[in-house]
Amino acid sequence: MNIATTIIPIFAVIVLGWFARYRRFIQPAFLGPANRLVYHIAIPAMIFRSISKSSFKAQFDIQVIIITLLSVLAVFAVAWCAGSIGRIKKERLGTFIQSSFHGNLGYIGLAVSYYFLGDNGFARASIIAGFIMILQNFLAVVSLQVYSNKISTKKKGLHLVWKILGNPVILSAMAGILFSLTEAPVPFVVIRTLDIISGLALPMALLLIGASLSFESIRLQIFSILSSSIMKLVLLPGLGLTLYRLFGLPLDDYLPGLILLASPTATISYVMAKEMHGDTDFAVSAISISTILSALTFFVWLNISA
Repeated sequence: MNIATTIIPIFAVIVLGWFARYRRFIQPAFLGPANRLVYHIAIPAMIFRSISKSSFKAQFDIQVIIITLLSVLAVFAVAWCAGSIGRIKKERLGTFIQSSFHGNLGYIGLAVSYYFLGDNGFARASIIAGFIMILQNFLAVVSLQVYSNKISTKKKGLHLVWKILGNPVILSAMAGILFSLTEAPVPFVVIRTLDIISGLALPMALLLIGASLSFESIRLQIFSILSSSIMKLVLLPGLGLTLYRLFGLPLDDYLPGLILLASPTATISYVMAKEMHGDTDFAVSAISISTILSALTFFVWLNISA
């Protein structure tokens, strides 16, 4: 497997976004509407399309899914405690927490699964990814909403419930699993429409990240950024691998889950931080650093597990 063929295209688009902003092809006024388009339409379409076409019954493994989800929950708790003990600013803490466990499954995780494991591994990874997407986006909404300064304390509880129930990413993942579980056919015209919309999601998200890059923020927050990256790229897959082996699961069964756990911070974490009033500079920095480092950590984890 050549990790460079996965990492380089991502950063090529990010650099293009930065260059477009630098040359004023992308104006600041464009970023807000583009964020909403990606967050509410394009990425949900991509998630539903990916999950709904997988064979749920053939690839479902309850032990792998439970261990994978428990690993995400454990690192979520560790990140919350670490951020609180480290006295990270309130307006940044929610973004720090989600950057520590929220993985880029749709692009990097599933791409590595496909090129490293083939069709069967990709199908199994897609099913596992559906459950992880629901959990990690639920936890991301919780962490971002709890530490949002835009909502009064009195209304925060109700607003939190509404944000979780109405989150387009969670809804699209749940709908995808429902279609996969029931094997209900999706009309061809819907599939074709989703194909077109899905093609917009990741290029636009990466361009938005590039257009919002702040190298100064990386320098000023380097310790927090590296801490979240270590939790995402080392602690999370390390915990998952330990539990997989502790319960004696076969390599072929758990490797798709390990690849997903080892994925760098999700590009959508920037979009969610923007939509839910988190620290977008921190999100951009965490995505950039963790994606660069994941070229090394993917190689390490795949060699250790082999």
